[in-house]
Amino acid sequence: MAFLWILSCLAFVSTAYGCGNPAIPAVITGYSRIVNGEEARPHSWPWQVSLQDYSGWHFCGGSLISEYWVVTAAHCDVTTSHRVILGEHDRSSNSEPIQTMTVGKVFRHPNHSSYTKSNDVTLIKLATPAQLTTQVSPVCLAKTSDNFPGGMSCMTTGWGLTRYNSGTTPPRLQQATLPLLNNSDCQRFWGSKITDTMICAGADGASSCMGDSGGPLVCQKDGTWTLVGIVSWGTSTCSISTPAVYGRVTKFRDWIDQTIASN
Repeated sequence: MAFLWILSCLAFVSTAYGCGNPAIPAVITGYSRIVNGEEARPHSWPWQVSLQDYSGWHFCGGSLISEYWVVTAAHCDVTTSHRVILGEHDRSSNSEPIQTMTVGKVFRHPNHSSYTKSNDVTLIKLATPAQLTTQVSPVCLAKTSDNFPGGMSCMTTGWGLTRYNSGTTPPRLQQATLPLLNNSDCQRFWGSKITDTMICAGADGASSCMGDSGGPLVCQKDGTWTLVGIVSWGTSTCSISTPAVYGRVTKFRDWIDQTIASN
């Protein structure tokens, strides 16, 4: 019963603050890019987080899924010494009402492999709850039974490099529209590296890049933005003609629910 009660509370928190329904709607053009980027409308992706070290260096993205929980990639190697920044758009600005959160606990998927890159997901429990506002609110999580077909247009966001050989990441949040690929089509690019814990998107003029890792790939389901993928890996040059690879949230949903219920 405790398991069901915690999950119902998580669902209530998300619903009360409109999980997947930003207070500030996104402005989306057909072929925006993170590589050669298009700036996102400020705070239109209110679940986007910046993971930073003590110096303020941004090293990965993530997604807020409730007041206490953030999902990111296992390969980001988050520790309790890192911090989670909520409500940020322009990292060069000191005037934004950001929330700087302490990491309470870190839960890396027990079957994550740094060699195969399978199960590339980590849950972060915040030491104190986030304040949900028009600029900070959770994304909905894909259900285990959900199907997101190849060809569906989805969005990824982050502060990753806009050119693979750039010396700096952009200060303002970037967004890109990407089509999903089914795994058999993705295997034509990546072969047996693609496992059932991965989902591919891109190869259509846009790509995630270094610094986007751990951030969201979201698709609209029943009118709400749903977390479908977690930025995981791709080409070393962030090729816009090769799909990037994301952790597949439908495969992680049971583990996410169980981890939250137990902690």
